[in-house]
Amino acid sequence: MTYDDLRLLIDYNYWARDRVLDAVATITPEQFMRPMGNSFSSVRDTVAHICAAERIWITRLKGERPQGLQKPDRLPDVDAARKEWAELEGEMREQLARLGPEAVERTIEYQDLRGNDQSDTLWQMLQHVVNHGTYHRGQITTMLRQLDAAPPKSMDLIAFYRERDRKS
Repeated sequence: MTYDDLRLLIDYNYWARDRVLDAVATITPEQFMRPMGNSFSSVRDTVAHICAAERIWITRLKGERPQGLQKPDRLPDVDAARKEWAELEGEMREQLARLGPEAVERTIEYQDLRGNDQSDTLWQMLQHVVNHGTYHRGQITTMLRQLDAAPPKSMDLIAFYRERDRKS
């Protein structure tokens, strides 16, 4: 895994975020909050979880200890979710730039939310962040279909690569 590979994965992560949020923006506020019986009850709670998890990993990249998952009620609507996630993107890109190419194989030590000592390489941590987001974006897609709303445009990694290649 190279630094450019990591940057590309981060680009993909936020490209896919935009697609899922564009689809979520078409549902009603009630649908956004409706309990759906998923891992995280509603579309809102699932979006909030993805953001909260990214916040935890960014905090670890800064060498700080996260205080736990944020509560989903901090995101009353899609606009609040879009704003928070955009701020997280800026912080993620800032941390990756700060750490630089030489940190790709660096082991980062931290404590998990239970207080257990952990250590992972930077590239594994960032791959996890992207994979975690992909998993939950898939859940959001299912919830949108259950709400009879249009799903997001394809968020497949190959669709990202094809779109990027057409633009260059």
